[in-house]
Amino acid sequence: MTEAEKRLHRVCFTGHRPEKLSEAESVVRTKLEDAIRSSVEDGYFVFISGMARGVDIWAAEIVLKEREHNSAIKLICASPYKGFEGSWSSDWQKRYNDIMNAADLVRFICPGYSRTCFQIRNEWMVDHSARVIAVYNGEKGGTRNTIKYAKKHNVDIIMIV
Repeated sequence: MTEAEKRLHRVCFTGHRPEKLSEAESVVRTKLEDAIRSSVEDGYFVFISGMARGVDIWAAEIVLKEREHNSAIKLICASPYKGFEGSWSSDWQKRYNDIMNAADLVRFICPGYSRTCFQIRNEWMVDHSARVIAVYNGEKGGTRNTIKYAKKHNVDIIMIV
């Protein structure tokens, strides 16, 4: 299967950190579960998480849970760089590491931190996907930039607000 053919079955996530969201984690997770299940029904089986706190971590956890019931489902972790999680609380670090260890594939997109590493990671995810599931509250930032990039490249977007 070519890279272009693989892309047709992939979905990536973009969304805010927990402190930027107006809804509780449980509410966002339920909406993510619905969007992930809907994507599987639409023929998408490979999911790419950028591994940031909040939406990315929650989505990856849901994908891993869904994989328990459907072996066709796969998770790719696209972390911006090694050590990305180093300044997080121990709980978030544990969640990050548990996901990375359970993933079907792990990619560190940049060799280290830079001002542009997050945008480079986001564009890499969109470039390797046919759909984006976006949890977006309308604020400026990486999520908005990722949605704009996906629209520019005609990638399907499922919006969760």
